[in-house]
Amino acid sequence: MDSSSEASSMAQGLRIIRLVADREKQGRRLLGVSQLASELDMEQSRVSRLTQELCELELLERVDRGPFRTGPRFFSLAAALNTGWVRESRTELEALVASFGLRSRVSVRDGFRVVLLRASSNDAVPGSFVKPGMVTPVWCTGSGRALLWDDQQPATEVLLQDVNFIGVGGPGAAHSPQEVAELMDRDRARGFIVAEEEFEHGIYELAVPVRNAEGSILAALSVLGSRAEIKPSTNDIAKALTAAAERLGSFEGRPRDIAVRKGLAS
Repeated sequence: MDSSSEASSMAQGLRIIRLVADREKQGRRLLGVSQLASELDMEQSRVSRLTQELCELELLERVDRGPFRTGPRFFSLAAALNTGWVRESRTELEALVASFGLRSRVSVRDGFRVVLLRASSNDAVPGSFVKPGMVTPVWCTGSGRALLWDDQQPATEVLLQDVNFIGVGGPGAAHSPQEVAELMDRDRARGFIVAEEEFEHGIYELAVPVRNAEGSILAALSVLGSRAEIKPSTNDIAKALTAAAERLGSFEGRPRDIAVRKGLAS
């Protein structure tokens, strides 16, 4: 294959990845080979070959010949390209594991969704759904509500006006924008988020926003565990989270961090 052909294949592969990532990010229906070919005006056989190669590289993934979604390497490459707070987050996550034995995560916001950017080494087992790129609701997770910290009630109501709250989350989940706003007011008063069984039964999550030097929210830092693991040490965990978030925020500012703030790979 000559250089011009290689460049063409790379450009087409990147177009496929971008389309898949954009649809997943927007919560739209995911696509298979024929739909991708139609959307991109490419030959179906070429799309089939390129997507197979992208899956082998783990930039895309496909379960049981279903639609394509972004693969784990898509997000790990994005993190590897960043030399600021994203790189440093691994150290902070593992420090939280060492101190408290809890699972820890760094997440970013995409509208009313939360995208997992990085998780601690103890946060998943083989076959687990917990991996970079995992999407969860913003209104019923600790990390999500930390990302809503600066949004006042009118902004929250606009953001969540078309959300279907029914059947989503655990027993502690909010069921309306008003309930989300009430939980936010409660947690702002104590300085950190406490999500008690809001997303999963039996799971407590503490979270704080990560801010840059200008005070804008970059991400959320959170820990997860059972009530017995978190409740007795809530204040100590919250202090450690806050300190870690401040350290991460001090590394922000490099251009490539902008892409990660949007939950996209650069």
